[in-house]
Amino acid sequence: MITDRSAKPDFQVGALLRGDTNTIAGWIERWTAGQAVRQVLVIAVGAGAFGAAMGSWRAPEQAAWSAVKLPFILVATAAGNALINGMLAPLLGVDLRLRESFAAVLTSFALAAIILGAFSPLMLFFVWNLPSPQPGAPVAVAAHSVLLLILVGLIAFAGVTANVRLLQLLQRLGSGIAPARRLLLAWLTVNLLLGSQLSWISRPFIGKAGIPVHFVDPHALNGNFFEDVARAVGELWSHFFR
Repeated sequence: MITDRSAKPDFQVGALLRGDTNTIAGWIERWTAGQAVRQVLVIAVGAGAFGAAMGSWRAPEQAAWSAVKLPFILVATAAGNALINGMLAPLLGVDLRLRESFAAVLTSFALAAIILGAFSPLMLFFVWNLPSPQPGAPVAVAAHSVLLLILVGLIAFAGVTANVRLLQLLQRLGSGIAPARRLLLAWLTVNLLLGSQLSWISRPFIGKAGIPVHFVDPHALNGNFFEDVARAVGELWSHFFR
């Protein structure tokens, strides 16, 4: 349990970006509904901007849907991750209560959303210069595959960076570096498995040429995330190396 009473309780983006352990510890110890709302708003703005940039390749409607869905996926993944890690933390040697687990995980997701938001102008520029989504055109299929892999890569980068940035905080909560690393590995594993499947069910985020824009795919429960990533890699391979 955190016992530092000198830390500032107010949520500050600057302190989050700096990885100020004392300040972040104060948020987690005295986590309030107001702080949670501010963190969710940060996720909505950062992830929403990134989702809109990705979805704009297909159509303005897809950009709007992706701007709504991506923040929802991050918040839902954070909630699931917090529940699981709140149970795992004591077993892994980290004194983290369930409420503190929610605060810590939501804080890491807020940082990940800020990173994604920072990438959104670059992503919009990249999307603007891609071939347009023309039905049946091999170049459009390749463009979709490129966007999908970039989406996966950047979200993974933001998530890993945000969690690793809080490693010092986990060390402070635990009895040393080893328990902190074990809990960090658990965070990353749950993020991968839960986040990827929720993303798969909530697709599309980019949209495909020739397929009407949907908020959720009518066949959302068919297949899985990893199959789609492997398919995208195969499409790119056949396009450039056939």
